Amino acid sequence: MIRPQLSTDGLAVRLPIAERAEQLLDSLALAFAEDTDAVGRLLTKHAANVVLLDHAVVSEDMPEYERAMRAAAADGSREALLAEAPPADDLDDLLDPDTAITLAGRITRLAAHIDPGAGRITRRLAARIRHRRTNRSPRP
Repeated sequence: MIRPQLSTDGLAVRLPIAERAEQLLDSLALAFAEDTDAVGRLLTKHAANVVLLDHAVVSEDMPEYERAMRAAAADGSREALLAEAPPADDLDDLLDPDTAITLAGRITRLAAHIDPGAGRITRRLAARIRHRRTNRSPRP
C-alpha cells in the first residue's frame, strides 16, 4: 500500500512511487535482455509516438482529432511495452473501502501538520462515508 509521508521541507504530503518505478524498469530491462529486437522496436515506436504526441500538445494549430489520434497511438505503444513487463500489472494498489479510508486518514493527518485547517473537510467526509457504510439498509 502507498505510505504517505511529509516532504523533506514539511510543506507537502509525498506519495512515494520510486519502488514501483524500480520494479517497472527492472521488468523492462529483463524483457529487453530476453528479446532485444522486439522490445527495442517497441521502445523505438513508443518514443516516436511520444514525440508526435508532445508536438501535438504544444502545437497551437493542431486539430483536436489529431491530438486524440496521437494520444491513442502513444497509449497503444505504452500498453504493448507494459505487456512485455508482466509484473507491471501489480503496480496499482487496489484498495478496499476500509483501506482507502485508512489511507485518506493518514494523508489527512499529514496535511493537518502542514495546515491545521486542511483536515476538517476530509475528516467530515470520512465520517460520512463510515456512517453510510455502517447504516446501510439491506437491499431487496
